[in-house]
Amino acid sequence: MINTVLFDLDGTLADTAPDLAYALNLLLSHKGQAPLAFEQIRPVVSHGGRALIELGFGLSPDDVGYEDLRQEFLQIYLQNLARETRLFPGMEDLLKTLEQKQMRWGVVTNKPSWLTDPLMQALNLHKRAATIISGDTAARAKPFPDPILLACEQTQSTVEQCIYLGDAERDVQAAKAANMSTMVCLFGYIGEHEHPREWAADIYVEQVADIYPAIQAWGHH
Repeated sequence: MINTVLFDLDGTLADTAPDLAYALNLLLSHKGQAPLAFEQIRPVVSHGGRALIELGFGLSPDDVGYEDLRQEFLQIYLQNLARETRLFPGMEDLLKTLEQKQMRWGVVTNKPSWLTDPLMQALNLHKRAATIISGDTAARAKPFPDPILLACEQTQSTVEQCIYLGDAERDVQAAKAANMSTMVCLFGYIGEHEHPREWAADIYVEQVADIYPAIQAWGHH
């Protein structure tokens, strides 16, 4: 039986794209560049600051000036963490349902803890989450299983009792490497050139309302 539900943060639990897009466009304007359309930025958000700098400036980590831009971007984002970021519609109801059913829930994200922790506080979730694992909490981040296994330890759950929900291939890879059931949230930040059905997750959901029934059905399969 599943008694612990672990969520990726960006694009799964919370709709963080508006604030990440705001930060990227602010940085672009500081550098005298035109802003990008939100539709261009949204699918890239799950891949983190690195992918956003690549999208905005065409630079990769080895390029001169890349790291300075990334740091500047993260600082701007830190100042705007919870400007428009909200839980996805229906997610608060889901969390309440899990809590009423005495199920634990937590977050496993690749976001660094100095961004994750203040965001979880701003969303008033830091005391409700049974565990919050960031990209720098475990020895290795996703797609390695380390953070997911650490979340199991912290919630005192076995891998079989947990399910991991995400919106990127690395989420499925990390959960599979930990031998944990996986669910892909198709409402998340998935690019048109990505093929989530090929990630071979256990469950796919189109909307938040589908999550709890799917977990129940999976727990009894």
